[in-house]
Amino acid sequence: MQALLDLLPSLQPGADAERLFHGRGGRFPGSEDWTLDWFPPCWVLTSFAPAEAAQLAAFAAALGRRWAQLAPGAPLCWIHHCRQVGQEGRAAPQLMAGSLPEPHAVGEDGARFLVHLLRGQNHGLFLDMREGRRWLRTQVQGGSGAKVLNLFAYSCAFSVVALQAGAGEVVNVDMSAGALATGRRNHALNGVDDGRARFLAHDVFNSWGKLTRGGPYDFVILDPPMFQKGSFVAEKDYPRLLRRLPGLLAPGGRALLALNSPKLGSVFLHESMAREAPGMQFVERLANPPAFADVDAQRALKVLIYARPL
Repeated sequence: MQALLDLLPSLQPGADAERLFHGRGGRFPGSEDWTLDWFPPCWVLTSFAPAEAAQLAAFAAALGRRWAQLAPGAPLCWIHHCRQVGQEGRAAPQLMAGSLPEPHAVGEDGARFLVHLLRGQNHGLFLDMREGRRWLRTQVQGGSGAKVLNLFAYSCAFSVVALQAGAGEVVNVDMSAGALATGRRNHALNGVDDGRARFLAHDVFNSWGKLTRGGPYDFVILDPPMFQKGSFVAEKDYPRLLRRLPGLLAPGGRALLALNSPKLGSVFLHESMAREAPGMQFVERLANPPAFADVDAQRALKVLIYARPL
């Protein structure tokens, strides 16, 4: 983790949540198993291989020195989370120093989102999808009350952003009622719990009739898990989603497609779209946040925009 230790003295976290070090991108040889995130006021060190006690001690010492410079006298808060690839029953995140606020909300571009750093593998806000949320905000702003379908909505960050920008209606769909409950709290936190959002704890694949009748939509967000045992396998199920897009989108409507798999490149989505919904037109691939830069763009998160022609 030497590259991370070398970078720590110059790190300058901002007011918003962000990725600060992305060893997974392969740009720091020898540090591929490490990432560092900032969820104010807490640092989250993630390792994708077992961490040695000496490594954690070296990180703690370097982080302590930097924190003393950034916030003299303030208590240091940091978490270590081991997410060893292929490991069954991954270890729970460990609070190494300090304490977390409860509830814990972090900012992004003027919005606030609840996070839970000590529960489960995901923290409540996917930092790598920031440019996707910015794209939706920009697209919705200045319109006439856009209608948005947010599939695999998780904690509904896309919905919050769309409603802040002036969307007329957002339909959030996720199998997890717990995730949608957090989504409702996120709407209340941002003052957009005004009846424009709906929350459906449904299996997307069993709800096409209901979703189609509720359309057409100006925007459809597709950000599914790449593998979720018993519910979603990207290679098999993503094409099934794409097949439905023309029936969900209004003429001129746009779809945001996210593919976060190092094994599947953007060609998988392009070929699947050409086969399942040949009338859809490719618009662009969104850039990932600079902190998530990768030596191989096809291994990194792919966020593609497609449109239904007028």
